[in-house]
Amino acid sequence: MIYAVLLIGLVTGVPIAIAIIAALLVFMGLGEAPYTLRIVATEMFKGMNSFPLLAIPLFVLAGEVMNESGITGRIIAFANVIVGRLRAGLALVNIWASVIFAGLSGSAVADTSAIGRVFIPEMEKHGYTRSFAAALTAASSVIGPIIPPSIPVIIYALIVSGVSVPALFLAGIVPGLLLAVFLSVYVMLTVKVDHGDQTGDLTPEPASKALLGGILPLMMPVFVVGSILLGVVTPTEAASFAVAYALFLGVFVYRNITLSKLPKLFAEAMRDSSVILIIIAAVSAANWLLTYNRVPNMLTDWVLINVDSKTAFLIATILLFLFVGLFLEGIAAMLVLVPIMHPIAVSLGVDPVHFGILVIFNLMIGLITPPLGLCLFVAEGIARVGMARLTWAILPFFAVEVLVLLILTFVPETVTWLPRALGY
Repeated sequence: MIYAVLLIGLVTGVPIAIAIIAALLVFMGLGEAPYTLRIVATEMFKGMNSFPLLAIPLFVLAGEVMNESGITGRIIAFANVIVGRLRAGLALVNIWASVIFAGLSGSAVADTSAIGRVFIPEMEKHGYTRSFAAALTAASSVIGPIIPPSIPVIIYALIVSGVSVPALFLAGIVPGLLLAVFLSVYVMLTVKVDHGDQTGDLTPEPASKALLGGILPLMMPVFVVGSILLGVVTPTEAASFAVAYALFLGVFVYRNITLSKLPKLFAEAMRDSSVILIIIAAVSAANWLLTYNRVPNMLTDWVLINVDSKTAFLIATILLFLFVGLFLEGIAAMLVLVPIMHPIAVSLGVDPVHFGILVIFNLMIGLITPPLGLCLFVAEGIARVGMARLTWAILPFFAVEVLVLLILTFVPETVTWLPRALGY
C-alpha cells in the first residue's frame, strides 16, 4: 500500500515530500501497533529539531541577498579579466563565473538562474548556439554545491555522524576546481566560434576596476570557510555571518538593496528553504519506518555478503546514484540512501569524507539529467530552445562530468589530500 500511494503521488506530479508524507499516513493509519499516525508528526519534528539545520535557510538568504546586490555582474567582470581573452573566452567566463558564484550561494539552481540570464543571450550574440549556451550554463552550475559553502554538504554531515563539515568543505574544493578545468579544456578543444568571441561588450569597464570590484564578493567564502576551519564559529554561526556580510555589501557598499526590498528577499529565502526542510522532515519520518523494520541492516548484510570488493561497491554506488538522480531530487535521494550506503562504505574501507563527496557529486550531476534535472529546466526556461534540443546539447558535458566523477572515485587522493593536509 505504501509503495502504491508513493508511486501514484510521484506519477501525478505531487511534490516528493508530500507524496512521502501521504504514503506514511496511509500506512500508519491502516497498520497495527506500534504504527500510529502520531509517529509521523513526531519523527518529522525530530528531523527538524536540529540547530545545525539553521545553516540552510541562512545560506539560502545570503545567496538571495548577494544576487539582489548586483554581485553577479561583478563576478562576471572579474572572471572576464582572468580568462575572457583566451580561446572560447565567453564560454570560459561562463564556467569560471560559476566557480566564483559557487563560493557565494552554494546552490546550482541559483547559479543557473543568475548567470544564465546574462550569458545565454550574450553567448548567442557572439556566435554560440542558444542550446549550447544553455547547456554549458547548466553544466557549470553543478560546481555550485561542490565548492564550499555548500548546503548539500551541511545536510550530509547532519545525516552521517562523525563526518565534520570543515572536512567535507575542504574535500569539495579540488573536485569543484577539477570539474571547472575539464569543462574549460573541453570547450577550448571543441568550440568553433572564433569570430567576434570577445567579452568587451559584456563587461566594458577597465580591468583594474573589474578586479577591484570582485575582491569584496570573493572575501565572503574566504571569511565563512576560514572561520569554520579555524574553529572560531560553527557552520550555523558562519551562515549568519554570511547573511550579515551580504547585507552590508548590498545595503551600505553597493547600495542596490533598500530596506523596502528586504521583506521580499526574506520571503523568497523562506520559500526556498521550506522546500528543503519539508523534504528533510518527510524523509526523517520515512527513515524511522525503514530503521524500525531493519531494512538498512538487511541491505548492509546482503551487500557485504555479495559484494566483496571496494571497487565493485564504488562502481555500483556510481550507477545507483546516477540512476536515482534521474528521478529523485538530490537532497531527498541523499536523505533516503546515505543512511543505508554509508555504513556499507565504511565496512568496506572507503574513507567517509571521500564517500560523502562522491555521493554529493553524483547527485549534483542529476541536476542536468532529464526528466527531473532542475538546472536543465531553469536553463530551458531562460533559453526557450525546447527540452529535446537542450538534452542533446547537454550530453557532452554530462560525459565530461562523469569522467571527472570516475577520476574522483578511483583516485581518492584528489578528494582527501587537502583535508588531511590541514589536519582533518
